[in-house]
Amino acid sequence: MQALNPELLQSNSTQTDAFLAIDNVSKVYPTPKGDYTVLENVNLTISEGEFVCLIGHSGCGKSTLLNMVSGLNKPTMGEVRLKNQRITKPGPDRMVVFQNYSLLPWLTVYENVYLGVDEVFAHKTPQDKKEITEEHLELVGLTEAAQKKPPQISGGMKQRVAIARALATRPEALILDEPFGALDPITREELQEELLKIWQAHKITVFMITHDIDEALFLSDRLVMMTNGPSATIGEVLDIPFPRPRDRRVIAEDPRYYELRNEALDFLFRRFAHEE
Repeated sequence: MQALNPELLQSNSTQTDAFLAIDNVSKVYPTPKGDYTVLENVNLTISEGEFVCLIGHSGCGKSTLLNMVSGLNKPTMGEVRLKNQRITKPGPDRMVVFQNYSLLPWLTVYENVYLGVDEVFAHKTPQDKKEITEEHLELVGLTEAAQKKPPQISGGMKQRVAIARALATRPEALILDEPFGALDPITREELQEELLKIWQAHKITVFMITHDIDEALFLSDRLVMMTNGPSATIGEVLDIPFPRPRDRRVIAEDPRYYELRNEALDFLFRRFAHEE
């Protein structure tokens, strides 16, 4: 376990070689009763190719933080940087996959993926864009479903489309907002395995929100745990020691798995409040 203190966080956040840096970020919303601080003094650095999961109770500002990394929202104070460039708006270097898929229901699976490719790679030939689209549909096992529309496929397949669409634009960072939260347990585990295979093959940097401790321990290099809101911040970070590639059954038999799981549960349900 890596317990974080403000001085250490401040030091880490100023590293210019960090691939993704969240530097002294706070988010404050004005209300009729006064300012409401959602996030306060959040500091985190993520290395290139790292897989980091973020966990915390509802209302702790996880999605707010993710939206600032994606560029959909801006910090009130502090800044978020990718490769030392300040993030101020969405861009093709950061693609987001949401829990609700966000597919266009009147387009086919192929067209949903091609749309993103066409927008990001406008300079490429139609044949090149077709090949990129087909390559990524094959990557997630959807070649045979290419001409179906979202209402005709399962939730797991819809999420595969969303992942293919995000990866097809060749982003530098993949941002996942509880992507498997609406899926049944079997489909969830299948997609976790597929996501790991894709990540290991492409070594893309992944920043993922989850409510599932077991999911985080299976997928991530580090598990970042948020304190409760308001004024939520990073409480602790767990380093996940399991070697890759990972086997779910082998991990489940490792005593460290239960130690880490209990540590996360203890933080979330006993020590999640701010220190006085």
